Amino acid sequence: MERVDRCVVLVDAGYLLGAAASLLAGEPARSRITVDHTALIQGLRELAESDTGRPLLRIYWFDGAPDRVPQPEHRRLRVMPRVTVRLGALTRSDGRWAQKGVDAAMHAELTELARNHACSDIVLVTGDGDLLPGLMSAKEHGVAVHLWAVQAADGDYNQSEDLVAEADERRVLDRGWITGAVRAKDLAAAVTPPPAPRPEIAAILSAPLPESAIAAAQERAAGAAGPGGDDAPGHGAVPADAPAAPAAKGVPTPKDLAGLRAPGLHPPQPLPSATLRWSSDKGWIDRAGTLGEPPETASLPTLAQLTSAEQRWADREEDITTVGGDPFEVGQVFARRWTARLPENGHVQKLATMYPRIPHRIDGELLRYAARFGLLAHKDDQIDEHDRYAIRAGFWREIDVRAAAEHAPAAE
Repeated sequence: MERVDRCVVLVDAGYLLGAAASLLAGEPARSRITVDHTALIQGLRELAESDTGRPLLRIYWFDGAPDRVPQPEHRRLRVMPRVTVRLGALTRSDGRWAQKGVDAAMHAELTELARNHACSDIVLVTGDGDLLPGLMSAKEHGVAVHLWAVQAADGDYNQSEDLVAEADERRVLDRGWITGAVRAKDLAAAVTPPPAPRPEIAAILSAPLPESAIAAAQERAAGAAGPGGDDAPGHGAVPADAPAAPAAKGVPTPKDLAGLRAPGLHPPQPLPSATLRWSSDKGWIDRAGTLGEPPETASLPTLAQLTSAEQRWADREEDITTVGGDPFEVGQVFARRWTARLPENGHVQKLATMYPRIPHRIDGELLRYAARFGLLAHKDDQIDEHDRYAIRAGFWREIDVRAAAEHAPAAE
């Protein structure tokens, strides 16, 4: 079989980005750096073609991900031209993350490319000595192997010496080259207390119950108290000897709020002064004696009901190519699509009056959409609490923009 005069780049992302973090931020945590993946891939391609004198066939990007679910950066990488993403597992042990299966995948790809004469030159960006057998096998099949290292923070090797000794050609990606695509995050920000939440999130966390809900709670409390007058327990007041509600730990959850009940009522009722700190209406609306949803939300269609097959395909393409996966952005994208496809403008105004509650059907659909972007906490398939608030805050920001735009003509 005739050998193809092309080059291939195999990148161990854990090594490349971990070593870059050590060089620029002083520790190997990838959370300490920001990466321009477009610039990084372009830099790798140009340097590989220059070093080998061959056109690029493909860049293989090997990385770990929890449960092998692509993270936002993987979604961006795998749609770039000439880039193929291969994911191993990412597991946590003794408080540290470790990749599983990445070395084996790199070894398999390296040997298959050489055995099938798919290229004349292979560039390895790695430091792991486990790839030594694969490197030697590639050489035996007549492939020139180029080994690239990231400049070590301490000036010493950060690669296996056996790997270095076996490589045909070697290069060090120095600080100047690395900073073309990688930046250290602001160290001052890293050691200071976390910044205050976005105003949009803070608004959701602190928003009181709607007046209609408060009035309904008061009526139910009055009805349950019977003819005892204002002094009867539950008439919007809590008896002096009532046990204090437990102190909230962080942001109260729906379960926490469910415990804020006025004692002495059978059944107990929510306190009128309780604060709604989540967006879904499930868990606090009294559904007793009713079937299905409240009338004010039952008429709101879901995004799935409003989306044609052609739009679904276009949405998926947009998700893959342009949506980065930031929780706030995800909420905005979902709301923008939903509002753009609504047949009646009144639906947006109706929803705006429900702030900060998102009807349960739409809220569930929103969170399922967000789960596509790797926002799940993989132990229990739940979205992180802070991410949920950010997703919903993005949703409400877009609803506010649309509602304001619909009101503008009427105000003139």
